[in-house]
Amino acid sequence: MSSRAFSLPIALAAAVFVSTAVAQTIPSTGVAVPTMSSYDQLANSLMTKYQIPGAAIAVVHDGKLVFARGYGHAETGSGQLVQPDSMFRIASLSKPVTSAAILLLVQRGKLSLDQRVFDILPHQDPLPGGTVDPRLSTITVRELLEHAGGWNRDTTFDPAFLPVVISAAAGTPSPASSATIIHYMMGKPLQFSPGTDYNYSNYGYILLGRVVETINGLPYETFVREQVLSPSGAACMRIGHSLQSQALPKEVKYYDYPGAPLFNSIYGTGAKVPGPDGGICIESLDSAGGWVASPVDYLRFVLSIDGRTDHPDLLSASTIATMTARPSVPNWASTPTYDALGWKVRPIGNDATWWHLGALSGTATEVVRGFNGVTTVVFFNSRPSDSTTFENDLDSGISSAAASVTTWPATDQFSSFEGCVAGPRQRAAKH
Repeated sequence: MSSRAFSLPIALAAAVFVSTAVAQTIPSTGVAVPTMSSYDQLANSLMTKYQIPGAAIAVVHDGKLVFARGYGHAETGSGQLVQPDSMFRIASLSKPVTSAAILLLVQRGKLSLDQRVFDILPHQDPLPGGTVDPRLSTITVRELLEHAGGWNRDTTFDPAFLPVVISAAAGTPSPASSATIIHYMMGKPLQFSPGTDYNYSNYGYILLGRVVETINGLPYETFVREQVLSPSGAACMRIGHSLQSQALPKEVKYYDYPGAPLFNSIYGTGAKVPGPDGGICIESLDSAGGWVASPVDYLRFVLSIDGRTDHPDLLSASTIATMTARPSVPNWASTPTYDALGWKVRPIGNDATWWHLGALSGTATEVVRGFNGVTTVVFFNSRPSDSTTFENDLDSGISSAAASVTTWPATDQFSSFEGCVAGPRQRAAKH
């Protein structure tokens, strides 16, 4: 999952737009907005350049859903088109959702950001032969939110993506559950003392999901849907599944980039499978990267915590200020941008731009809550091989698309996208 800092500020200043000279016209759905054609150009350009089958973009301006469109194919074999409310795996855009759940518990007085995580969670011994690093006991909820818990996946490994290895070590069926991952990690040393450094950590957010469960006595997904997403109007969001045969209603199919290597099946069969279809355990990623959402519903969630006055907020002004404050981690002492509690933040004038990127095999996502009153969500059903260049193009493209709009629509499209599709997960197991 992507963790890089924003390469460019989201501003109304002009940015270099992704060239559309070679972009083909890609089929689109939803209401065309002539004054916002720059967003259509953005989708066409990126999808053509990076050979991405499908995408969806939704934009809020001053609290109104002014743009919601789908592009290309949700499933190439059938020719099914992406709709504005198609569902996508959102990868690390799950982290702001988990942050909101934690901060809601803090706001309600059920939790403190400075509580020690392993004082909250049930005690676990390490696997035989493992030794508990004494610094584990000092890790706080705040440090997990800030990616300052003490794990460095760049010099060791990311346990979120080792379900077969971990289940084999623990003697449990594969793929490893979040509980098994924690049991395994109890015997692994930290790479730095908590709170002294920053390193992006999916594992830290897996732990936060278990904090939510322990405090409430409810499964993570249940609590978040009932207490965070439903009040915001985003009740359709769900934790996804690893197999595309278990897709949610309206969920797209995911495609790895051309020539991508196959993955080892998370079910321990030894089979080689496409990464987006059984190569990554979405279920155990839950609070770190497991949510599935439409761009419209994700915007509803963001509006409930964005600190704007055009919609009521789930979080108080003081809680939102805490969420976006500069952390005490030394890495961010004087940087123009920083990783706050679940969001990357760049202060601009009297406001700030917040954003987050998400990436998994078959998925690329971004949300930008701009200082200028524009909030944009872009989802793709493939992740290019050159993800860094792609993310730079996406960053600058979102900025330029907003800067190109001279007249914002007054119409609010939110009422056109209400309700969920009930019933079992769909799509025959035929891939």
